[in-house]
Amino acid sequence: MASKNKNAMTPAERSYQRGRWAIYLFLVIVCLCQLLPFYLAITTSLKPSDDLSSALSMRIHDLAWSNWSEAVNEGGILKSVLNSVVVTVGATALVCILGAAAAYPLARRLTRFNKLVSAFILSMMMIPPLSILVPLYSFLVRIGGVNNYWGIIVVLTATNLPLSVFLYTAFIKAIPPAIDEAGELDGANRLQVFMRLVLPMLKPVTATVVIMTGSTVWNDYALSSYILTDPSAQTIAPRVASFFSANTNNLGVAAAASLIAAAPMVVAYMFLQKYFIAGMVAGAVK
Repeated sequence: MASKNKNAMTPAERSYQRGRWAIYLFLVIVCLCQLLPFYLAITTSLKPSDDLSSALSMRIHDLAWSNWSEAVNEGGILKSVLNSVVVTVGATALVCILGAAAAYPLARRLTRFNKLVSAFILSMMMIPPLSILVPLYSFLVRIGGVNNYWGIIVVLTATNLPLSVFLYTAFIKAIPPAIDEAGELDGANRLQVFMRLVLPMLKPVTATVVIMTGSTVWNDYALSSYILTDPSAQTIAPRVASFFSANTNNLGVAAAASLIAAAPMVVAYMFLQKYFIAGMVAGAVK
């Protein structure tokens, strides 16, 4: 019966079946490619310091859990994680607040001036932050922003704000203006319309901005390594880099530190991925 049903399939149905299995195979390959680096990092973090082999399998009877405790105690990873949390939360909050507030008038008032402002903001995305590092560092030294949380927060907020404004503007344009008009008919002013009607509808794009900005700030190395030179104030990326260079003969400890650094962002994405996808596609069509 199965062979009869298979032979009874039309060419279009057989082509659909082959295409479906090809998609499944492609997804399996992509998943393996994405999970392989994590598997290598986990296996390396559990190898003893004298095991420099490239074997993919772990020796279950000889797992070096001490690598993790050494990364925490001697590497100061937890302190750097705390520093990164403060910087990431502060910069991400400012990017979301300022980005949404700036995008609302740009999306609702399509004047020539606002179009020029939007073009100027988008042009800022084309400028590499390191190209202005020298004057930026000199300015931070004069105002006391070096080795301070607020200094790196302001810098990372400025570098991530243009993309935030772009995403919020595209999303707000997809919201019908009739919602604003209904709020104004009820007696609300522009600020009240934005705070009470528009802002609650920005949750999907806000999740996108949070993930993109948070991961960028969390993984920032170039700016943080210049602005935060004090080891006690270093964020996770420059701290892991310096710790890795000091432990090139003990890759297990360095791998454990890298996994600790990556864990918070992986967990955050797992909880926000639904909103991340919704925010990326929302605003593409009106």
